[in-house]
Amino acid sequence: MESIVTVKFLTIIQVLPGVVINTNTIGVVTGILAIMVLLVFSALISGSEIAFFSLTPSQVNGLKNSGSRSKQAVASLLAKPKRLLATLLISNNFVNVAIVIISTYLTNSFFEGSGASYWITFLVQVVVVTSVILFIGEVLPKVYATQKNVQFALLMASPLRVLVRLFYPLSSLLVYSTSIIDRRISRKSYNISMSELSDAIELTSDHTTPEEEKKILQGIVRFGDIEVKEIMRSRLDVAAVEISTSYGDLLKFITDAGYSRIPVYEETFDKVKGILYIKDLLPFLDQGSGFDWRRLLRDAFFVPEKKKINDLLEEFQEKKIHLAVVVDEYGGTSGIITLEDIIEEIVGEISDEHDEPLDEVVYTRLGENSYLFEGKTSINDFCKVTGLDDDVFDQVKGDADSLAGLLLELMEKMPEKDERVEYRNFKFTVRAADKRRIKRIQVDISVPTGNGEEE
Repeated sequence: MESIVTVKFLTIIQVLPGVVINTNTIGVVTGILAIMVLLVFSALISGSEIAFFSLTPSQVNGLKNSGSRSKQAVASLLAKPKRLLATLLISNNFVNVAIVIISTYLTNSFFEGSGASYWITFLVQVVVVTSVILFIGEVLPKVYATQKNVQFALLMASPLRVLVRLFYPLSSLLVYSTSIIDRRISRKSYNISMSELSDAIELTSDHTTPEEEKKILQGIVRFGDIEVKEIMRSRLDVAAVEISTSYGDLLKFITDAGYSRIPVYEETFDKVKGILYIKDLLPFLDQGSGFDWRRLLRDAFFVPEKKKINDLLEEFQEKKIHLAVVVDEYGGTSGIITLEDIIEEIVGEISDEHDEPLDEVVYTRLGENSYLFEGKTSINDFCKVTGLDDDVFDQVKGDADSLAGLLLELMEKMPEKDERVEYRNFKFTVRAADKRRIKRIQVDISVPTGNGEEE
């Protein structure tokens, strides 16, 4: 006896006049289950995008250094972020397109033969399906992944490695095409100068903006354009010790200087042998004058005058040091620069118990627009005190980084006392000098009046 069982349930329901619904039970159930599974996939993939790309550098380093394979898998996926993002986008689009296709099939099956099938299909696809995909497949998983990014990333690490291999050809095409676009955009990008950014800060600030915040923003804007030579401490102002100094004299020198790190040189300051950290001497304070303190020297870190301070800051962080010796193009020592000097370019002057007040040491205010400066005052500090742009003397200063050097560039000779030179609206008068250097300079700044004249 042969038995053939055909499973097909066809139900015809009259819903509205002219609207007939045909329901194929097995096809409908299968389609609904497929949509539910695909929505779960969509949610997992969408949540993975937020989970992976919201991990902080410290979290990534922790995962990378962990012995767990799943944690290391997360770090390896993030090592190629473009590849990971392309895989996520391709996978998510495949899933969402599949949901739309199946939902279209179900909608057509429900309302096949009815006169209202077109507008009902459109309404279901645009409103219902889009809302479901958006809410279940995008919003909910991304909110959850934001709160539990590490756990979500660990959950999806293995599936995503499979997807990366599966969609490798497509993701490679996407990564390559975006790289071409990136290069073209970068070529056409508009380069904004530091002065333009500084002017933008001025324009967007009003009377309610705190002055300190404005100075910090301007310091950040100029930060990448400042060279070591502009902010270093000149060799004339550096407290350094000769390598043949006895231990007793060294302790007295350290007490008088008040610094935590001191350069050590042989014969001249152009031959720096190392840096003495005062903390290294603490265990040996009870030693006699015969103690060989030279074995405590640490290697000196040398940098050129033209080095940008943002690059130097990164090197300070990598090497975990706070002081560098600045050398000129001939290998001679120009001075030193410290981590504090670099930080001060952003946050302003940092004073401690060993610093004297800036107003008494660096300059004296003689009048509303008249100042008396030390010749060794850097042009950078002069501009800060007077509120000028730091590029005001760029056309005439040459290689000079101090006011004395600026006057030598302007006069082209060693000036004598009371000699004057004018540049634009600045009048420089030498108030103290000898045959070797300019000691003090009076600067008078004339301010344009309303009719265009200067006063």
